[in-house]
Amino acid sequence: MDRILLVPVQASRTGALAVRTGRLPSGERVGLAFTSESAVAQTLGASQQWIRLAARALAELLSPLGVDQITVDPGRPIDPAYAPRTPIATAKVSSTAPMATKATLTGQPRRP
Repeated sequence: MDRILLVPVQASRTGALAVRTGRLPSGERVGLAFTSESAVAQTLGASQQWIRLAARALAELLSPLGVDQITVDPGRPIDPAYAPRTPIATAKVSSTAPMATKATLTGQPRRP
């Protein structure tokens, strides 16, 4: 069974959801995911919207964007103006997802 994660998203005015990404100190983009609502709130703030998403689905959304790592529970508060600090756990992911020009989701984001 695929691991289900809480993935931070941003909603546009039209209701489209975009998965939030971060950057490693090296500048490389990474996907962000969390294992609990409290971890999302501690790291990104209580108002951060999120969705439940399987790890494989997240990898498939991020792959066409050139993002091949997912950081799970970064562990420190992230200032939206700056890149995330060194993650606690980063996993390399691979995907056979077809190429796409952008990653979008449908559905309703959740707030804690």
